[in-house]
Amino acid sequence: MALGKDYATQECSIARALEIVGERWTLLVVRDALYGVRRYNDFLVHLGIPRAVLAARLQALTAEGILDKRRYQQSPPRDEYVLTDRGIALWPTLRSLGLWGREHFGEEKLRVFRHADCGTELGPYGECPACGTVVPVPDVEMVPGPGLDPDPADPVSRALLGPKRLLQPIEAEPAGVTDPGHPV
Repeated sequence: MALGKDYATQECSIARALEIVGERWTLLVVRDALYGVRRYNDFLVHLGIPRAVLAARLQALTAEGILDKRRYQQSPPRDEYVLTDRGIALWPTLRSLGLWGREHFGEEKLRVFRHADCGTELGPYGECPACGTVVPVPDVEMVPGPGLDPDPADPVSRALLGPKRLLQPIEAEPAGVTDPGHPV
């Protein structure tokens, strides 16, 4: 029996959410957008994702209101993808999934997330233990952890080596890699 392409028979909010974010690359695209990746080329290089798959994921995430496509250059026309409030709301899910993966697969910390205002590492639910509040995503600072490669090959990973706040755009677009709809 062939595996269905949707969860039409499931009366469940998890199944409905998986219709949107359950495809293989989707949450990694959202993760990168939280890290400040906005441009097609940067997603392409950092994720190692096939072009057609990336184009489809960006289109689907835009159609679902998780990303907003914005023109950043008129000639030649080029767009970037920025998380909407709906997309930013996926942060707790991604944080929990990352913690679960580290706990159950024994990874060293690749990235540390802390409260930018006081420098305290976030608790498991995105809370600042020192301040006693849940930290809004723009106030989360990401710093390299001990398990992160200190000399990565791709320019996006290199741009993410220093401390930075989530959602702040990175500038790491490599030359020669283009969005099929946005030539260099």
